[in-house]
Amino acid sequence: MSSIFTKIIKGEIPSYKVAEDENYYAFLDIFPLAKGHTLVVPKKEGDYIFNLDDETYKGLWAFAKKVALGVEKAVPCERVGIAVLGLDVPHAHIHLIPLNNMEDFDFKKKKLKLEKEEFVEIAKAINKEIELK
Repeated sequence: MSSIFTKIIKGEIPSYKVAEDENYYAFLDIFPLAKGHTLVVPKKEGDYIFNLDDETYKGLWAFAKKVALGVEKAVPCERVGIAVLGLDVPHAHIHLIPLNNMEDFDFKKKKLKLEKEEFVEIAKAINKEIELK
């Protein structure tokens, strides 16, 4: 059965896409810890990041780096934090979270509620800063 992320990649569920290439997809988390909170996933399904084949694993991190640099340029922050939890959705994914302090990285805190227009604006701003070459 396809994960929710596979359905997002296929366009069956809408998303605020930040970047995409033939193997990876990045989109805004709709329950963000901070503005610009982005999820990066391989298009190839795999439940656990450490079970990905080496090529997919290395490619995912290289793609995430490009996206994180774009997030950092587009969203005011000290740096971009990384989390790999893998418990909520059975599809390997990396959280990229703009950080200004340690509290910004607390997954227990109340999530932001953004309007559709804010998501669209943030996704466009990040996309504009990403170099996928």
